[in-house]
Amino acid sequence: MTSKDEPGTQAPGDGFHVFDTTLRDGAQREGITLTVADKLTIARHLDDFGVGFIEGGWPGANPRDTEFFQRARAEIPFRHAKLVAFGSTRRAGVAVEDDPQVRALLDSEAPVVTLVAKAHDRHVELALRTTLPENLAMIADTVRHLRAHGRRVFVDCEHFFDGYAANPDYALDVVRTAHRAGADVVVLCDTNGGMLPAQVQAVVRTVVTDTGARIGIHAQDDTGCAVANTLAAVDGGATHVQCTANGYGERVGNANLFPVVAALELKYDRRVLPPGALREMTRISHAIAEVVNLTPATHQPYVGVSAFAHKGGLHASAIKVDPDLYQHIDPELVGNSMRMLVSDMAGRASVELKGRELGYDLAGDRELVGRIVDRVKAQELKGFSYEAADASFELLLREEADGGPQRFFRLESWRTITDQRSDTGCENEATVKLWAKGERIVATGEGNGPVHALDQALRAGLERTFPELARLQLVDYKVRILEGRQGTQSTTRVLITTSDGTAEWSTVGVADNVIAASWQALDDAYTYGLLRAGARPNE
Repeated sequence: MTSKDEPGTQAPGDGFHVFDTTLRDGAQREGITLTVADKLTIARHLDDFGVGFIEGGWPGANPRDTEFFQRARAEIPFRHAKLVAFGSTRRAGVAVEDDPQVRALLDSEAPVVTLVAKAHDRHVELALRTTLPENLAMIADTVRHLRAHGRRVFVDCEHFFDGYAANPDYALDVVRTAHRAGADVVVLCDTNGGMLPAQVQAVVRTVVTDTGARIGIHAQDDTGCAVANTLAAVDGGATHVQCTANGYGERVGNANLFPVVAALELKYDRRVLPPGALREMTRISHAIAEVVNLTPATHQPYVGVSAFAHKGGLHASAIKVDPDLYQHIDPELVGNSMRMLVSDMAGRASVELKGRELGYDLAGDRELVGRIVDRVKAQELKGFSYEAADASFELLLREEADGGPQRFFRLESWRTITDQRSDTGCENEATVKLWAKGERIVATGEGNGPVHALDQALRAGLERTFPELARLQLVDYKVRILEGRQGTQSTTRVLITTSDGTAEWSTVGVADNVIAASWQALDDAYTYGLLRAGARPNE
């Protein structure tokens, strides 16, 4: 398969499992707290993506997970995934029929159950405080009981790789016991995340050969190898991979669902998703990040906004000839897109490609391209950063290409005042004096800070002339000190992200004064928003 090949149209069968555990293991990441509504939303996204199994949580362990299973059955018409309940084997010395936790697994009515079982002899004796034979009986009894009630059963062998290193005979006995009792898949878990790919492949191959069981893999990312370990396990014979969306999970996370699936589809030529689903991967990744209230990782493989971003002039020159020279796949295969970054490292090819991306054909005008390159490099020397501010770059490009500034209003002056009051705290007021369509405008605004007040004054002054501005909203504001050695006299860079409800764009300002830098970014943000709305400059 080449980098431009579309995955085949054959739907995946039961021969290979993509098992997602975002709702259970992924939810253990520090900073993530999921409501039932959040879990239902994520489950819908995962089903749309086409994973085969969605582990919803541990019914009976907490009311939220119990409610999730009740509502998921009633509210989600799963098209691709089967819902999975997670729980443990029966307790030591307790009959499986009398164990309330096992009963809760059945009460969840999930068609599939994942049981966690100890595979490390030391954990059996110290954590479970039982004997090695009793642990095997707990596994066998619970698997048979659930199978007798019509459930499909997977067994997660916790700490398997560490247990195998310490006592391989007992670790293999755990796998054989689960398999003989009727477990459909026995999952080898790198619970501490300390394994490396070559080790994983060798162990998995041995377990497959010695036990005859169907083997799965669950890898934590403590060595940064979770994705590689998962694929190594597949090379060793595993046909079931457990992952989480965006690699969320305890400590540093789990094997990331999206690179694993993309590798299986595009590198291994293995159909693990429904036809067309891979092109939804970037959208699904970002949608789940929004639900868990974490910013999507910009440099995440395949789905990050920087995954196919090119900055160096040498790269750009090659990409101009053939994008495959510096890209391992066509980004459209995973729903992403190529981006050209314009910076002081940019050459002519970078500017030409970025111009093409923005709708400008600059290839035939070497003088224009040269002016743009020189201006970008001069501006970045002052502290501007156009690779993070496409809208400001487009305004610069338009200005050079069209022979003048693209402006709807002209600044006469602005002023901000901050009053510190003992009773009410800070009060911030701004005044702007502008010219727009031949009219002089004076407006004031108040806000929770001087920049907010300046924004409010600018809106108040211009919305009557340009009602399109009412749709614009500032959604992000970042400040960076560029020359820290000068302390409070340092140069400041401000990046502002603005939205009109359908798209977002970023603008940049640089000055010795944070408010002056903010004004530059605001000026560009509103100018670009008016251009998007179809208004004409200098009317």
